[in-house]
Amino acid sequence: MSRWKRPLTAREVRRILRNLNFTHRSTTGGHEQWVREQPAPFRKVTLSEHNEPFVDTIVRYMAQQAGVSVRQFYEALDA
Repeated sequence: MSRWKRPLTAREVRRILRNLNFTHRSTTGGHEQWVREQPAPFRKVTLSEHNEPFVDTIVRYMAQQAGVSVRQFYEALDA
C-alpha cells in the first residue's frame, strides 16, 4: 500500500500537525486540541486517539480542519 491515502496512526498525525505549524493546546477526555494562529485564519484540529488508525474519512475531516487538501496533509508527514 502506498503512503498516499493509507490509514494513519496518532503519532503520524501529531507529526503532520507539527510540520503544518500546529501546537498542542489541550487534552480533554481523550480529545487533543491542536491550533495554528498564524497565518490567519485561526485553525483548530481535534485528534481523538481512540479512533486510531485514522481511515480516509477521518483523515479527510482533519485535513479540512487544518485548511489543507488531503494530499497536502499526507505530504506533511515527510516535511
